[in-house]
Amino acid sequence: MAGKNIVVANDLNFDEAVLNSDTPVLVDFAATWCGPCKMIAPLVEQLAEEYEGRAKVAKVDIDESPGTASRFGIRGVPTLMVFKGGQVVAQQVGAAPKGKIAELIERSL
Repeated sequence: MAGKNIVVANDLNFDEAVLNSDTPVLVDFAATWCGPCKMIAPLVEQLAEEYEGRAKVAKVDIDESPGTASRFGIRGVPTLMVFKGGQVVAQQVGAAPKGKIAELIERSL
C-alpha cells in the first residue's frame, strides 16, 4: 500500500511517526476500497520522493486504524493533512492534483 519513502502510520505508532516528527508530515488518510484514494496514491508517492529530507509522507488506512481516523475527525477519504510540531497546519479533503498537494507541504516548510 505504501511506497518506499512512505511511512505506514496506524493507531499504535501515529504519535511517534507523525506528531513527534522533526519535519512536517503529509498524512494521507485513505482506504483500500476508495477509488479517489487509489487515483492520488501515485502522486503522493512522487511527492514523498521529491520532498525526501525536507518532509515526511505517511499513510493511514482508516479501516485498519479507526482510532486515529476518529481522533482527527476523518469523515471522507482521501483526506490529506499536514502536521508540523504535532499540529494540523493544512488539510485537503478529496482528491486533488499533484500541485495542490505540493502546496499543502510547501506551506509547512
